[in-house]
This record gives sequence, C-alpha cells and structure tokens, in this order.
Amino acid sequence: MINLRVLAASAAVLSLTLSVASEAAANGEVNVYTYRETKLIQPLFDAFSKDTGIKVNVVSASSGLEQRMKAEGANGPADVLLTVDIGRIDEAVQAGVTQPIKSDVVDKVVPAQYRDPDGHWAGISMRARVIYASKDRVKQDKITYEELADPKWKGKICIRSGQHIYNNALFAAYTAKHGEAKAEEWLRGVKANLAQKPSGGDREAARDVAAGKCDIGIGNTYYWALMMNNDPEKKPWAEATRVILPTFEGGGTHVNLSGVLLAKHAPNKANGIKLIEWLVSEQAQQMYADQNYEYPVRSGVPINSTIAGYGKLAPDPLPIAKIAANRKAAASLVDKVGFDN
Repeated sequence: MINLRVLAASAAVLSLTLSVASEAAANGEVNVYTYRETKLIQPLFDAFSKDTGIKVNVVSASSGLEQRMKAEGANGPADVLLTVDIGRIDEAVQAGVTQPIKSDVVDKVVPAQYRDPDGHWAGISMRARVIYASKDRVKQDKITYEELADPKWKGKICIRSGQHIYNNALFAAYTAKHGEAKAEEWLRGVKANLAQKPSGGDREAARDVAAGKCDIGIGNTYYWALMMNNDPEKKPWAEATRVILPTFEGGGTHVNLSGVLLAKHAPNKANGIKLIEWLVSEQAQQMYADQNYEYPVRSGVPINSTIAGYGKLAPDPLPIAKIAANRKAAASLVDKVGFDN
C-alpha cells in the first residue's frame, strides 16, 4: 500500500522547495564585487538572501576590481562594489565605474562625514588607525599622531610601507589637517624614529613589538582583535601589547571605512540598492561589529566587547572625502622624504 503520510510529507517538502525557488526567481539576484575575503563577508550575504530571497553572486579579489569593472563596461555584471579603504573607494570613483546611491535609508543612517557628498559611496563600517604599544616598555596611555615625530620615540616605531593604503589614508588625513609643509616635516620626523625599514603588515608590527624590536607599532583596530581571539599562533603578539587610541591635537582618532558603491552599469540596480540598505540595517551592522571587529556606522549598535576594551572611540571629525582629496599629495610626500627607503 502507498503510505499516504509519506506522500503528504513529500508533497509538502516539494511545495516548500518550489515556493523558495519561485521566490528566488521572482526576487532575482545581485552581483557583488568585493575586496573583503569571502569567508568574512559570506555570512552577511547569506542573511540578506534569507531576509529578501535575493541571490547574491560574489566575485572576490585582493586588487584590480575597479579596472575589471572599467574593462567590462556597460555589459559588466557588477551591481555593487565592497571596499576596505578610502583609497579603494576613491580609485573606483576616479575610474568612473560608479553611480550615485539614491537612498533615503542610507542618507538617514550613515552620517554625512562617512558619505560621498556626490553620493557615489557610503561607509558601512569603520576601523581606526591606532598604536600597538608594548605593555612592558610603554607606560603612557595617551598619544597624539603628532607625537610620533617626537625624538623621544627614536628607534622605537614599527610600521608597514608608507605607501600602503592604510598609511596613505592616515598621512592624507594629517596633510588635510596641517598642510603639506607640516606633513612633510612630520613624515621626516616619523621616519627618523623608525626602528627598521617599513615592512610587513599590521600584524607584523605587533610581532616586532612583542620581540622587542620596537616599542610601538601602527595598526588597524581589528587586526589586534583577530590576533587575540581568532589566531592562537599570533595571540602572544597581542598579549604582549595593548591598544592605544591616538588622537590628532585638538581632534580625534583617525578612522577609515569599509565602503559600498553602486556600479555605474548595474544590471540589477534595484536589488543593489536593497543590498546596500540592508548592509546598514541593525542586523548587518551587528554582524559587522561581531564578526569583523569593526565599528558600526549606525548609531545605537553595540560595539564588539574586544574593540570596546580599547576605550571610547572619539572619531576625528574630518570628513572622509577630504582625506580622499589629499591621497595623492600624501603619496608624493612619502616618496619625497624617502619614507620607505
């Protein structure tokens, strides 16, 4: 005999499957190019698809996405570009591969300081450029960026290349605030205080502090948390250091952005806008905070406890767009003073 219960259950499963497939087909898809590692960003895409029924197709790369979008032109598949720094954001805009994000949701949630005045990009999370200080050898708990050029730090600073996008943004912020002449003088002072030639990455700055090669390293906030919580091999580097949130004199801590842009020729523009709006929702902002150890751009979203342990962040009020405008000047100054030599 045919088991009617099994038939009924099978029919229910088939009906549900067809319903989900139908919803996905009806709601369509969105194509995302991203500089974030897929494993870091995929949980957000999965949650977005679950909430909206929109399928997310992902292309991930460490460089060259703006050039790819430009080469693909009007027939390109990209709807949304996710970036990890104002440098990448600015390069995409300069390449002419974006269009304004017209969204009342984004305008309401993301502070103007973290949006392009012309609407071509918006920040979806923040990171700060901070100090990894030796617990044993550095007693002060406050420091200014200007102070990094003080001779008292001679032979005590470790940093990655001055041309790396993370340092370029910090140097561009300094240039925007103080002018090129003072920025050049400051860069010469910082170079004079380096313990070694700029090299490695932010994690290696912590490693070298832990090894006693320098007393302070320059790094982004999330790297320290990743070492402490997610990487047993590198946890000793974090344990040997503590994070100090530096500030500009009369200002706050330099922050950078993970940003989102809408592709100029987005074939699924409406779904692209939906994804962008979803990324600034409370749910997505909390996921960014807890999974990527970044600061939410949406007010009221709790900061991850490890990041909160650094102390209260007071972001410098300098608009990110002004930092972008000074990137080329900062890069030229790095070469002029021979910072990486």
